[in-house]
Amino acid sequence: MFTLGSKEPVTGKARILIERSSADIFRYLGDGFFENYPKWSPEVVELECITDGPVKLGTMARQVRIDQGRKTETRFKIDIYEPNKRLGFAGISDPFRCIYELADMNSGKSAELVFTFELTEIQMMMRPFEKLIRVVIQEGAERTVRNLKRLTEAARQTMR
Repeated sequence: MFTLGSKEPVTGKARILIERSSADIFRYLGDGFFENYPKWSPEVVELECITDGPVKLGTMARQVRIDQGRKTETRFKIDIYEPNKRLGFAGISDPFRCIYELADMNSGKSAELVFTFELTEIQMMMRPFEKLIRVVIQEGAERTVRNLKRLTEAARQTMR
């Protein structure tokens, strides 16, 4: 029987060791989210906080991205905010999740970053391309952790 693809989420996950403490990385990743997200995810061409105050649980944002030549606008909400440990956001207008998890290593001199991107559903017309979508999502997850490593390690002097 011919199947058009599963209804299971499409997930990409990557991990990397960063020569910074989890607190330093979280300052860049979480506290500096609106300044820094377009730096580690250059597909983001517009980013706007649509709630008041600093980044926290419940903060909502709007982003415009250009992925693979396709422009999309989405709204998302910070749904995990655990300083120095985890940051996560989920699409409001689109079915996706991003989770950044940190764990100190080497007595706090470095930290492991685990990034997970999940596309929680695929439109019926895209299901024949599910394998390709999985590859693109995995490559994007790996690129994200490499970018975060490069940016946070290079920011060593300004993050102290």
